Amino acid sequence: MSYALSFTATDPAGLWTEAADAAAALVAGERDGIANMANVAALIWQAIPDLNWAGFYRFDGTELVLGPFQGKAACIRIPLDKGVCGAAARMRATQRVDDVHAFPGHIACDADSRSELVVPVVAGDRLVGVLDLDSPLPGRFSAADQVGAEALVARIAGALAD
Repeated sequence: MSYALSFTATDPAGLWTEAADAAAALVAGERDGIANMANVAALIWQAIPDLNWAGFYRFDGTELVLGPFQGKAACIRIPLDKGVCGAAARMRATQRVDDVHAFPGHIACDADSRSELVVPVVAGDRLVGVLDLDSPLPGRFSAADQVGAEALVARIAGALAD
C-alpha cells in the first residue's frame, strides 16, 4: 500500500487538522503500536514545518524509552523526573517550552533544539508514552500547535498502544 500525503493548509490549526485526518487514516486497521508510531512520526515530519525532531518516547512502566522518530539520533532513556519529556509523562500534561535552555533539567539530546512541544499519549487511563517535537527556532510552537497536536494524539492514542 502506498500513501500520497499532501498538506495544503498554511495556518497551524489547518495543518494539524489535515495531519490528524491523515494520521487516523494511516493507523486505521493496524494494531501494531510501534508501526503506527513510525508512520505518524514520518507524517508529522512531513506536515509540520520548522522541526528538527519529531517522534515518540514509549513508557515502559518505569521510564521513557526512545521509539520511532525522524531527525538526529536521540537520547535512548529518559527518567520521568528529567527534561521536558519526563515532565509531560509524569504530569500527563502537555509541555510547550519556548526556550528549552530556560527549562530546569532540560536534556540536550540535540544542541540545535531551542523550543519543544511534548504531548503525553494516554490510552484509556494508561500512559503509552509521549509525542516529542523539537524545533531549532525559539518560540516555534503556538497555542494552536499545542491544541492541534493534542487533538491528533487524542484521536489515535489507542492505535499507538501495544
